[in-house]
Amino acid sequence: MSSTVKPQTAIFSKGYDPQRSEGAAVPPVFRTSTFLFKSAEEGKRAFEIAYGLSPMKAGESPALIYTRVNNPNTEILEEKAACWDGAEDAALFGSGMGAISSTCLAFLRPGDTLVFGDPVYGGTEYFFRHMLPLFGIKTKHFSAGATREEMEALVKDDPTVRAIYLESPANPTILISDIAAARAIADQYSTPERPILLMVDNTFMGPIFAQPLKQGAHLVIYSATKFFGGHSDLVAGFTMGSKALMGQVKVFRTILGSIADPDTAWLIHRSLATLQVRMEKQQESARKLVAHLLDHPKVYDLSYPGLPQMGERQLALWREQCTGTGSLATFKVRGGEAEAFHFLNAIRHMKLAVSLGGVESLIQHPSSMTHSDMSPAEKAHAGITDNMIRISVGLEDVDDLITDLDQALAQI
Repeated sequence: MSSTVKPQTAIFSKGYDPQRSEGAAVPPVFRTSTFLFKSAEEGKRAFEIAYGLSPMKAGESPALIYTRVNNPNTEILEEKAACWDGAEDAALFGSGMGAISSTCLAFLRPGDTLVFGDPVYGGTEYFFRHMLPLFGIKTKHFSAGATREEMEALVKDDPTVRAIYLESPANPTILISDIAAARAIADQYSTPERPILLMVDNTFMGPIFAQPLKQGAHLVIYSATKFFGGHSDLVAGFTMGSKALMGQVKVFRTILGSIADPDTAWLIHRSLATLQVRMEKQQESARKLVAHLLDHPKVYDLSYPGLPQMGERQLALWREQCTGTGSLATFKVRGGEAEAFHFLNAIRHMKLAVSLGGVESLIQHPSSMTHSDMSPAEKAHAGITDNMIRISVGLEDVDDLITDLDQALAQI
């Protein structure tokens, strides 16, 4: 296939040979737990690869074994989904947290340290602060959007650092982090015996409006529940990167049992064709909605990629790393939690629910919902306040969404 073919075209042909499935135009669901080997030798070789006992040879394709290890639906989807990021390989998981936890555990060992940008998604934050320490893995954090010097200060004198983890834009503050600077730090302080990996959660902007692997990330992670699935009817995750790193990730996925099921893979495959057009339309509506809220007297501290109000440094990072603005925005209402709740309870068209990236617009209160496990001090450091609202713009008529927000804000 020509290298000039764009991802939106490539996804219709990569990863699937119709003639291997009776000419079916789209892949059938391979709802099976186990697969038959043609010979004992083939079975032996399949397990050598699956358990990391022997690396794959050039041009070799591993045999199907068992759906916890691999499945046609999973493999077809992984090859297609990796197109936008330009990744050599991808691994599908049963949730975004499955991708995050399995990937971290594949590379971190007792005594290691993970450095992360704060804030991150609430589940990620809980895993970092409360669960990794149970395995002897330390974590420490810098503020999302930190300068190279601020990030480097946590790494340069600590030989235990093995990973830098960024969520860009950060959830829920929408702050963009400097991926190239983080990679430079990782390279500077890595040794052959103790390499430092850069992991980037690209859920908010990707894969259409940002590709962190091109800025230097070793691994990119997604909650595929969001834009990849895009219809709020499944839960899944992705990790993508080089074949060498993904081989290690897939061994952990196999043993931890964190792979997604064939039906979920099929549903995401169905959604891939509309991923780009959905995200572009959602972005178009989000821009119009954000422009309206900028002038609203009961709204302040509006955060949205590309806004001059985000500051020159954030604008510079956005220009360097992104090709769009996305459909997530955060703002604060005048008042505190009571006013925020009054506003949320008055909303009619947006759905009061966590998650994002679906065809329906969602609205939520980070402090008491997705980030409720954080202490008051942790919330203050992360910039999460009791009057903060996060919205994910869907595919409804944007004028109706604006009218809805106006009537709800009027009731504060």
